[in-house]
Amino acid sequence: MASQGTPATALLTKQKVKHTLHSYEVSPDSPNYGALVADAIGADPARVFKTLVTEVDGALTVAVVPVTGEIDLKALAAAAGGKKAAMADRDLAEKTTGYVRGGISPLGQRKRLPTVIDQSALDGDLIYVSAGKRGLQLRLAPADLVRLTSATLAPIARP
Repeated sequence: MASQGTPATALLTKQKVKHTLHSYEVSPDSPNYGALVADAIGADPARVFKTLVTEVDGALTVAVVPVTGEIDLKALAAAAGGKKAAMADRDLAEKTTGYVRGGISPLGQRKRLPTVIDQSALDGDLIYVSAGKRGLQLRLAPADLVRLTSATLAPIARP
């Protein structure tokens, strides 16, 4: 499993957080990427979340939303205490987090960013998020994800 090590999995191991890893092969350029990932790992798509790097009033902010929905930028801005939100520049997102698109994890980022997780994360006992590289998801308790990211919970996704 050492070859699967990422800053996200290292953080979970160091914090002794129970988690499992799930490998998959899906092109990050595939339409409906999230649904394909959920299918590939045999997970309920409502429990698989994508990590999006956004800018709220010019400050980078991480949004974690179910792959079954889209991010509501207005709701995100309000949850983050700002007025306006937009998707961040891809290169800036990759440079700041230390991860590549399709493999950005909310955990173990190079620079810790404010994080907002859609409140539906708490609708189940387990949640899947990127483990920090393409082709690898990790499953953990939503409460652990919230705690380790010091996240705000808010309704930031729309179907």
